[in-house]
Amino acid sequence: MSARRVCALSDLQQDQPLKVEVDGIPIAVVLDSSGEVHAIGDTCTHGDISLSEGFVEGDTLECWAHGSAFSLRTGKPLNLPAYEPVPVYVVQIDGDDVLIDPAATKAMS
Repeated sequence: MSARRVCALSDLQQDQPLKVEVDGIPIAVVLDSSGEVHAIGDTCTHGDISLSEGFVEGDTLECWAHGSAFSLRTGKPLNLPAYEPVPVYVVQIDGDDVLIDPAATKAMS
């Protein structure tokens, strides 16, 4: 698989998650306060809730339903009730295009 355009960089608003779908995979794209673009699985591992409806603070995305926060860098949950990570996807920026390959996930550290 190869990276696909999911949105324009100019479509992203700082700290406002944007839900996109690539090959049926829901992904939350976030432009954080430092200007970095992140892409993580959009489904909370605790309650099957869309993370793109949640809240961004620093480099975390918090599920609005039960409060689990996930690292935008690693996908790891930072608090309960979630204990399983979400996938983190490699993001490429080409001009104003945000590209994501749903088969290219970042290794967890």
